[in-house]
Amino acid sequence: MDSTNTPPIAVRDLVTVSDEVIDTASLVDFVADDAAGATVLFLGTVRDHAPGREGVTHLEYEAYGEVVEGKIAGIVAEARERWPIIAAAAVHRVGSLGVGEVSVAVSVSSAHRVDAFAAGRYLIDELKGRAPIWKKEHWPGGAEWVREDIHHGSGDA
Repeated sequence: MDSTNTPPIAVRDLVTVSDEVIDTASLVDFVADDAAGATVLFLGTVRDHAPGREGVTHLEYEAYGEVVEGKIAGIVAEARERWPIIAAAAVHRVGSLGVGEVSVAVSVSSAHRVDAFAAGRYLIDELKGRAPIWKKEHWPGGAEWVREDIHHGSGDA
């Protein structure tokens, strides 16, 4: 027990998988803190192309919300073990998203930029590589379910 009676620091994490439009300003607000010297926000957006394919019109994402949220929460916990994160948010959309729409967002605050950037990169890379979210690319004349490549993506950032 801490002899100074200092209360433990509250963990502020937000993990959501939803069909709602991602409110990026609210994610920055969520991680804001007077102790934070750095806030990083990453947005993954739907592109009009994919490797070997031009003319992507939209993407369709599917996920089992509770399962995916649990997996992402675990990734956030891993990041907390590696970096001194003040607050973190990781949000992924499901449903049909058009070109230019935000499909995934990660926001992290920390006392220092090096930690915020490293934690943010870890969160998005691990989320893309490990969270069971399925993506279907649509283009004129066809559609196909594709596997995400965490280093290059295949339809969004």
